[in-house]
Amino acid sequence: MSIVALPGLKKMIEEISQTHNLPKSAVQQALREALLKGYERYRRAQRLDRFHFEEDYFDNFEVDLDVEEEGFRVLSTKTIVEEVGNTDHHISLKEVQEVASEAQLGDSVVLDVTPDQGEFGRMAAIQTKQVLSQKLRDQQRKLVQEEFEELEGTVLQARALRFERQSVIMALSSGFGHPEVEAELPKREQLPNDNYRINTTFKVFLKKVREGPHRGPQLVVSRASAGLVVYLFANEVPEIEDEVVRIVAVAREANPPSRHVGPRTKIAVDTLERDVDPVGACIGARGSRIQVVVNELRGEKIDVIRWSPDPSTYISNALSPARVEQVLLVNPEGRQAHILVPEDQLSLAIGKEGQNVRLAARLTGWKIDIKDVAKYDQEAEQRKIQAAMQAAADVEEEQEDDYEDEVVDTLNLADSEAQAETTSQEEE
Repeated sequence: MSIVALPGLKKMIEEISQTHNLPKSAVQQALREALLKGYERYRRAQRLDRFHFEEDYFDNFEVDLDVEEEGFRVLSTKTIVEEVGNTDHHISLKEVQEVASEAQLGDSVVLDVTPDQGEFGRMAAIQTKQVLSQKLRDQQRKLVQEEFEELEGTVLQARALRFERQSVIMALSSGFGHPEVEAELPKREQLPNDNYRINTTFKVFLKKVREGPHRGPQLVVSRASAGLVVYLFANEVPEIEDEVVRIVAVAREANPPSRHVGPRTKIAVDTLERDVDPVGACIGARGSRIQVVVNELRGEKIDVIRWSPDPSTYISNALSPARVEQVLLVNPEGRQAHILVPEDQLSLAIGKEGQNVRLAARLTGWKIDIKDVAKYDQEAEQRKIQAAMQAAADVEEEQEDDYEDEVVDTLNLADSEAQAETTSQEEE
């Protein structure tokens, strides 16, 4: 097989690998792609104005890089046909059977199509130099993307770089060639109490990694994600890291709908150890542990509550710091509950602009209605719920009847058409 010599290939691969902090395999792949592009341009130049190459014309070509011999070959995978229409993609059965008698139509063979060393060697060197740097950047982006895809859903240290519209562009550390990789912190993922000054560092939750067409992987980070709260507690509370205490659920409103309401989080914790207080473990002596989390979140209010398998107890705990008189599970199937509280606890249970009850509902997964215990008429409320449930059932039944009628009409129409067709055939 012929070979185009590339003197110093082995040393060049090692130097590029060290300079760009890339594995040798990635450098070799970049070289193959660059050399193939050089071959493609060489072929196009040879047939200029005489032949139109489609975009996928060279998809069946590849470069075999021989590091030990310091050179490369161009190989083409061709399909065996009876009559050859395109010599780059096809080869005749007769020609192949002269070498391999067992060959059949439709089989594929790989052939060495490397041009002579002369003109192609010089052109390949020029083209490779032009394309190689781009291919190396592509390899770096690919490795960086793979690195951060593995880190998706974790918390990283980030540094504020600049502002673009309402987003903050932040820098994350990477181990592949780039000392820092840019990430976007959108407006909706920012905390209202954060001060995003340039070069200020923050802990951020890596929310999403998506592939960008030009600037490499596009990283989206968050300061508003519930995952950040989970990480901060796990990092600060040894019992969580040791799995003695577990976080069951988190409901967070980092960007409330009104600017008059501050950020707030409710977190439900539990333990299987009788001697461990999970809420106390998260709060710490004199609030030392939870204060570290609150400081990182710039003063965000955090309610740590005890999870319970009993829905009534869990809902009551979730409405903390309000004092609940009674929890009525008025519609367990629809997960609807009425919470009875004294008059002086109504505003506390509901919270400013409904935030407390809204977070409790998200934390427990129940629809919660706060009621004044002194004015609550249980029988009347139950009748309302039953009436609403009956109305919903009637609507559902009516929809089912309409669907059945529609099916019957369709079948009757099909039968009528079939009968008409049969009658027409008999008359003929």
